Amino acid sequence: MAGAIATAMLIAWPAFAQDSRLSLADRVTRLEQQAQSRDGGGVGMVNQMSQMQAQLRQLQGQIEELQHQLQQLDDKSKAQYIDLDSRLSRIEQGGAGNAGAAAGAGAAASGATAGAAAANTSAGQATPASAGSTAPLSAADNETAQAAYGVAFKAIRDGDYVAAAREFRAFVEQYPNHPLAPNAWYWLGESYYVTTNYPVALDAFKQVVSQFPDSEKAPDALLKVGFTELELKHEADGKATLTSVVAKYPGTNAAQLAQERLRRLQRGNNG
Repeated sequence: MAGAIATAMLIAWPAFAQDSRLSLADRVTRLEQQAQSRDGGGVGMVNQMSQMQAQLRQLQGQIEELQHQLQQLDDKSKAQYIDLDSRLSRIEQGGAGNAGAAAGAGAAASGATAGAAAANTSAGQATPASAGSTAPLSAADNETAQAAYGVAFKAIRDGDYVAAAREFRAFVEQYPNHPLAPNAWYWLGESYYVTTNYPVALDAFKQVVSQFPDSEKAPDALLKVGFTELELKHEADGKATLTSVVAKYPGTNAAQLAQERLRRLQRGNNG
């Protein structure tokens, strides 16, 4: 019996050993495949991280560019609107009353001018024309003009720049010599400036400077001429205009804004 069992084990052992070796080989193969799979996954992970890092760098560059653009817009807005609220408030508080007084004074002055013109004519002298002279207006006409200006002014105060441009344009065409004409030209320029129609804005601001050099809007208008020239990439002209604002209107808000813009331009050129 013992011999039979030994003989059976001797016969079965090679098959058992072969099965064990095959199982071990399979296991080794499986482990190698798993290792390769893990290595492949590691390479894929590295590639993904590299791609993510590249995308992150790209996004950071875009963020920096956007921040730069926002800073430029912020600087532009500050330069553009620092005086806007104060001017709007001042005109809202006293502009209408001053306009009425100015219109009455203008009518009286026009009457005196007409008398002087008649005297000069009888004496054979010519009366020089003045682009900024005030045409005589009746009380009804002056009331109509102030109402028209009020409509235009409300539009720009409400941010309806298209309507404001239309109404101010109509005002300066209908009342070219009204006491509020320089204001109307100025706000007409602002309406176009805000909507980046810089060539038309430049023309409107220049109308104030050329036709009404003694008006209270002249310093602001000359300032905006300089700003608009800079927006049109006429840097030399813009700098020269801003420098003239500082020299011509020292101590004014317009001069301070001009100096600040010139300093920023200088810093930008040095940076």
